[in-house]
Amino acid sequence: MSEEKEKKSWQDTASDWLFSIIIAVVLALGIRTFLVEPYMVSGPSMRPTLQNEERLIVNKLVYYLREPQRGEIVVFKYPSDTRRDFIKRVIAVGGDTLEIRDGKTFVNGEALDESYIKEPFHTNYGKVTVPKGFIFVMGDNRNNSEDSRYADVGFVDLSLVKGKASVVFWPFSEFKALP
Repeated sequence: MSEEKEKKSWQDTASDWLFSIIIAVVLALGIRTFLVEPYMVSGPSMRPTLQNEERLIVNKLVYYLREPQRGEIVVFKYPSDTRRDFIKRVIAVGGDTLEIRDGKTFVNGEALDESYIKEPFHTNYGKVTVPKGFIFVMGDNRNNSEDSRYADVGFVDLSLVKGKASVVFWPFSEFKALP
């Protein structure tokens, strides 16, 4: 009888472990799909705000509740190759009129205070209205950023937005919440 009890105990333990592992995998996939996802910055386009190879937490839940807002940093699927992800700052949202002239960005006729940009830039971009359901994004390192000013990115469809960059967690010395 004790041998049967030992065998049953081993099977119960194995079953418990298997059940726990399955639950953990399902929870991890659910969290990554709907709540948060880690992301690594690749390249210099968001300097000085974000550095190459910093690790971030991307909040995916927030955009189930509302659309991206001006000034937020978002991760999105690159429109020309949706297997790649880009990270940029939202400059204008659907319905906004945008123009860039003499190194200044104007949204709805008002010059933006862009104290976060790396250095002056000299791009001009004619007046456009961002279509509803889209955003216009640019990197903080305007002189070295492939963003909505270029045809391969253009206006970013909201369906391509993965989430809002919320926290830099690595390197730990740079830990910070993002605006």
